[in-house]
Order: sequence, then C-alpha cells, then structure tokens
Amino acid sequence: MVRVLVCDPVAKEAVEKMEKGGLTVDVKTELTPEELVATVGDYDAIIVRSATKVTKDVIEAGKKLKVIARGGVGLDNIDMDAANAAGKTVINTPAASSVSVAELAMAHMLAISRDIPQANATMAASKWEKKKFKGVELFKKTLGIIGIGRIGQEVAKRALAFEMTVIAYDPYVTQAMLGKLNVKIVSFDELLQKSDYITLHMPHNEETHYLLAEDEFAKMKKGVRLVNCSRGGVVKEAALLEALKSGKVASAGIDVFENEPVKGNEFTSLTNVSLSPHIGASTVDGQFRVGIEVAEKLIELLA
Repeated sequence: MVRVLVCDPVAKEAVEKMEKGGLTVDVKTELTPEELVATVGDYDAIIVRSATKVTKDVIEAGKKLKVIARGGVGLDNIDMDAANAAGKTVINTPAASSVSVAELAMAHMLAISRDIPQANATMAASKWEKKKFKGVELFKKTLGIIGIGRIGQEVAKRALAFEMTVIAYDPYVTQAMLGKLNVKIVSFDELLQKSDYITLHMPHNEETHYLLAEDEFAKMKKGVRLVNCSRGGVVKEAALLEALKSGKVASAGIDVFENEPVKGNEFTSLTNVSLSPHIGASTVDGQFRVGIEVAEKLIELLA
C-alpha cells in the first residue's frame, strides 16, 4: 500500500484520481509543525501548497518518504538542501497556476490605475464621490516585467492586448527564447528608468532578496505604478512604503509580503494601494489544474 498525505487543500478530483490510480490518500490539512513531524513517517509522499513548511525536521522524520510534491511554482517552503541530502524527489507544477497569477497581476494593475478599491470603499460607505477618482489608462503605457518566465509571459500577452509597450528583464531569458512574443529584453536599469508600470514574477532567494530597494526606486520614473504577485522579500517593504508616501510610486498592488500572514501592516493605512492576502494561485480553475497535475505525477512515480 502506497500512502500519500495531503497537507494543504487540493481539488477533490485530484484525490479521487490518485485513489483510482492505486494510491491511498489521507487529507490532513492545518497540521501544526509538530503534528506533521509526528505524522509524516507513515507516508511515501506528501503534497503541500504554500502554507505547509517542509522543514529539515519533517524530512528527517519521513523515513519512508520518497516524494515531496509542491502544488504550485515556488519551492521556498521546502528545505531543498535537506531534501537533496536525504535523497527525496521533489516535484512541483510550475505551469498549472500561471494564468491565475497573471490575471491577478492584471487585476491589481487595473485596480491601481482606476482607484477601484478606494471607490468601492466610498460606495460601501453610501458616498457618491465621482469627482474624487480620476484614473489613468494602461493604453500606450510601458510595462516592465521583471522575470519573464511562464507567469511573466502570460502577463505580457494580456498587457499587449491592452496595447501596452512591454519590456522585460530576466538574466535567464534571451530575446530568442521569447519567439514571436512582442516583448523586448532590456537591462535592469533601462527597465527601471523607462517603465510606467513594473510587475515582478520571480522566486525569492539570495539572488532576488530586496531586488527593489531604495537605490532601485530612485532610478524609477516619478509616478511609476508597481505590482508584486511573486514573493515577499523581493521588494524591500520599508523602501516601498517611503516611495508610496513621497509619490515616487503613485500606487502599488501587493499580493505578497515579507512576513505572512500579515497581522497589522502599514500598507493598510495608505490610500494608494490595492492589497490581497497571497491569493495569486487561488482560483477554482488553477487549483483544479494544480491538483490534477500533482496527482498524475505521483501516480507515475509511485503507483
């Protein structure tokens, strides 16, 4: 009997698919770190999303563990050094939620262009403040995408439909790799200097930590608009707060934060932000694709 522990919610169809594929599946979400360590030893594979942390202690306790499956893109909640040292196979689903994240980035871009959260708040307060809200268009603006991988390219396709000019910086992507996608690869400094909007799409690691901080904000256009649906820590929050207060950054859409979950945050006191609680991949469609892809990979590896 091959046993799989599901630690974070996945589509019920994915659980059914694994069971039909010969796997025994237990769904135990919201385990504490201590409970996970005490439980994982009975399983051949575990499935996590972004909430559960697969630490060195978890990996060492998983004596039978063969596969760690991450439903989603990033692997920053898995101790990869410990997993590699223990000979565990780590898999993820980098493409399954790309459209979901890209659409949220566009939603934030539109929200901070037309002050939608603020206008909604006044309507909820039974106010009619039509003259207060004068937004800007995406049309003919320059969008700078930092990280033009799967998600970045999905954002680019949508931005091009709005007739934006799209430029990108990514040290791992060449112009030839983008094929016919009408996006120009530029240097980091050129992107900072030319963009009316900037959106980030990369993992958080030593290379990307505080990729945007005081020096980078100083190079941007006054009135630039920023969207971060990638990971907390790639933008220095203290520097962004100051830029928002000074007007250097006109507005920002933020889905990810340095410390999550957020409990009290200075961004909530600002009137030029659109905030969401790390919901980039949280769509019915994306969750379904993530779950099914994880299920198929585990069946292939374990059944």
